[in-house]
Amino acid sequence: MSDALPDPRYTRFLPWIVAMALFMQTLDGTILNTALPAMARSLNESPLNMQSAVIGYLLTVAMLIPASGWLADRFGSRRVFIVAIVLFALGSLACAMSTTLNGLVIARIAQGVGGALMMPVGRLTVLRSFPRSELVRVLSFVTIPGLLGPLLGPTLGGWLVEFASWHWIFLINLPVGLVGCIAASRFMPDIKSPEKTPFDGVGFLLFATAMALISIAFEGLGELHFSHARVVLLIAGGLSCLAAYWLHSNRHAAPLFSGKLFETHSFAVGITGNLFARIGSGAMPFLTPLLLQVALGFSPMEAGMSMIPLALASIGSKAIATPLIKRFGFRHVLICNTLLLGTMIAGFSLLDGNTPRLALYAYLATYGAINSLQFTAMNALTLIDLDNKTAASGNSLLSVVMQLSISLGVASASALLGGFIDLKQLPDQALILEAFHKTYLCVGLMAMFAAAIFFQLRRDERPEEAPEPEKIREDDDL
Repeated sequence: MSDALPDPRYTRFLPWIVAMALFMQTLDGTILNTALPAMARSLNESPLNMQSAVIGYLLTVAMLIPASGWLADRFGSRRVFIVAIVLFALGSLACAMSTTLNGLVIARIAQGVGGALMMPVGRLTVLRSFPRSELVRVLSFVTIPGLLGPLLGPTLGGWLVEFASWHWIFLINLPVGLVGCIAASRFMPDIKSPEKTPFDGVGFLLFATAMALISIAFEGLGELHFSHARVVLLIAGGLSCLAAYWLHSNRHAAPLFSGKLFETHSFAVGITGNLFARIGSGAMPFLTPLLLQVALGFSPMEAGMSMIPLALASIGSKAIATPLIKRFGFRHVLICNTLLLGTMIAGFSLLDGNTPRLALYAYLATYGAINSLQFTAMNALTLIDLDNKTAASGNSLLSVVMQLSISLGVASASALLGGFIDLKQLPDQALILEAFHKTYLCVGLMAMFAAAIFFQLRRDERPEEAPEPEKIREDDDL
């Protein structure tokens, strides 16, 4: 790929298309939970049985993400992306039309197929369409919706259930999907790999099984409330499959994820840092709405409105990401920002009922800006030095790590909160608030530990120093 800017059609619209898809996917991942009781009543099911709809989607996403890079290379990024949006939208429509739990689960699986492909393929297209010198700027824009979806999801879900019906949590995806399909067909490049590598079927089965088992274990530790014995068995099985995949990949000619990826120093540090730094950020969409509503007495509408400053600050911070990283380098920005992010998360332990609203909004805005910068810098660091031969598998592995870290963050926060207090016992309000404060302190401390990983970066590592990969073939019909 040359250092010149891509086709102007893509320069202007491609980031918007990918950002819209990410928002739709991340919003759907959290909007469902608040609607489960209403859905259970409508389907004449026990609320406890409704978790199968959550598990079905989660399993599908965890298992199919590893194949996203190979599919995009083989069939073209635009085709796969449009198919992903169509499957997600049709799955959403099927969910809204479901009259039985089994029908809902099948529809959620169809949603999961689309969700597993949308963001990895979209980000891969951005990676291959823009020069490396532009990557930080573009990713800073694309990342923002991913921060907002999990925060707005629970509140929006509660509002739709209260004032409309649970069906609308799925139906809102239809107009977004339609716009996304039209925009992608006109403004998204259809990039393919010139080399047709065979699909590593055995590796896919081993890795997909590992990710599914580990993801369900994390969810079981958190929201699904599995017994500890079941969680241990799931994690043990997942790690066994992961070890088997590692042994398999060492002797396979074209593995799903090559060990050579980790020979790229920036990728090795970035992917490891993503896994651990995102634990804190992944916990916040779970903790913050609960803090506002359960501990501070906010209504769902008030809690949702409180996220507006965070959203605006996340958007505003994108303008400073590129200058900061180019001026100080990835190492200094990520070390300082990771420590600052952990401190901000821990600082939520100082919020209580006496905190003025303006002070709360200012704190949420500051956290949003810092969190947005963290995601942008980590993603850019992970992908920036990959060439076109490793971009697809490296990007898919980043998507896997992001999925795992979010699950791990929610599981950690849920386990900590449950360890400090049993919310089912309806304890004193002061004890509830104290439990939240202790949880935020622990999560913030965990987030700070990731700074040690970013110490391993070169002191002078900056975006403009990354080599530009060779241009890959694009369809002639563009």
